[in-house]
Amino acid sequence: MKRDAHIHTPFCPHGSSDSLKDYVERSIKLGIKEMTFTEHAPLPPSFVDTTPTQDSGMTPAILEAYLVAVKSIQQEYSKDIQIQVGLEVDFIEGFEEETTQFLEHYGPELDDSILSVHFLKLPNDNYVCIDYSKEVYLDTVQKVGSSEQLYSLYYATVLKSVTSSLGNWKPQRIGHFSLVHKFQNALASKPNDQHHLIEVLDAIQAAGLEVDLNSAGLAKPFCLEPYPPLEIARLAKTRGVPLVFGSDAHTVADLHQFSEYFTEFEK
Repeated sequence: MKRDAHIHTPFCPHGSSDSLKDYVERSIKLGIKEMTFTEHAPLPPSFVDTTPTQDSGMTPAILEAYLVAVKSIQQEYSKDIQIQVGLEVDFIEGFEEETTQFLEHYGPELDDSILSVHFLKLPNDNYVCIDYSKEVYLDTVQKVGSSEQLYSLYYATVLKSVTSSLGNWKPQRIGHFSLVHKFQNALASKPNDQHHLIEVLDAIQAAGLEVDLNSAGLAKPFCLEPYPPLEIARLAKTRGVPLVFGSDAHTVADLHQFSEYFTEFEK
């Protein structure tokens, strides 16, 4: 894989202090020709981060510094590697208008971006970050009634992210759309969600969007598979849906992790 299009940075509130320069130098050594920094965008202003650490996204002040830093290193290494300025933007049900406003403001500054679901709106109108921890995940199963209901809620939210307009600068790539699998092996039994995965893929194809072929799940002990699973990625490939590899690296050591699993998707 010569491209890694889902990379976090020292500007990530829950990431590492590894420098942008270290990320770039390591990418060059790995033979990567194109990389996209996709730091977590600020959450909508009126949304309250429900994680205990409240560090899911950058603050607006940090965002400005991030954009300046990535554009600077983009220029510094322009002869060595193609670096794209990007963001990973959260889709949070009920906050579409604020997200659209954010994208209208910052979209013109971006080369690439990802739209991801991390937060779910529960039936009681509270929100939960579904991938925060195994404990939060299992507690959410209890709150919604079953693992099947959790999966249904998650995929319904992903479908909304795919079909919501979000304006002219909506991200064109849907991030790790099987993230609900992150703690699947902690469940007593895993739901059969094949129909949900295909429904999301259908919607992505109909909308002309891309799939984040994300290797990070392989590093998670309760997941042990990529997002989406390989059989869904293969189905996307046969349909001509663009698959864009991303390691979802939060440290330099994570860069291009498990890329050898995806050689069949190289062009």
